[in-house]
Amino acid sequence: MQIETFQLIDRIVDLNIGERTITVEAQVPEKSTIFEGHFPGYPIMPGVLLTEAMAQSSGWLLLGLMKFERMPFLAMIKEAKMRGFVSPGQLLTIDAKVEYEGSGFAVTSAKVRVGTELKCSADLTFRHIPFPHPDLRVHMDAMAHKIGFPQQAMTHE
Repeated sequence: MQIETFQLIDRIVDLNIGERTITVEAQVPEKSTIFEGHFPGYPIMPGVLLTEAMAQSSGWLLLGLMKFERMPFLAMIKEAKMRGFVSPGQLLTIDAKVEYEGSGFAVTSAKVRVGTELKCSADLTFRHIPFPHPDLRVHMDAMAHKIGFPQQAMTHE
C-alpha cells in the first residue's frame, strides 16, 4: 500500500470474471504521515482510506469485466460501516462482488478483513465511461501489471 500516491491495493489474489468477484490484499504500512495525526499514541487507518481501498478493489473488478474498455469512477457510497480498527502493519484482505451492472453504472458490495475479522463493508456505485485520456489508460495498464492483474482479463477480444 502506497498511501502517498493513493495506491491502496498491493496485489490481486483472485479475479473470477464468471462469478463477478475479486479478492485483493493490501499491507498497511508500519509508518506513514497519516498516522501522525490519526491518532497520536493510537494510530489507526482512516475509515475514508478503507473505503477507498474497497472502491479500488471494486474498480479493478469492473475493469476486468469491461476488458479495460471503460474506466469506472466512484459515484456513491452507501451502507458504509466501520466495524473495527485497522492498525499499522496489518494485512488487509478485500473482497468485492458486482451486485448490479447496466446503463453506464455498476454497484458492488465490498468488505475488508484482517484475518477472519470483518473490519468494514460498503455498497459502492460507479459510473463507467470510455477512458477520458490515453495517459490514464497507459497508467492503468502499468498498474495492472504491477499488482498482478490477470493478463487474459485485459484482452479486447
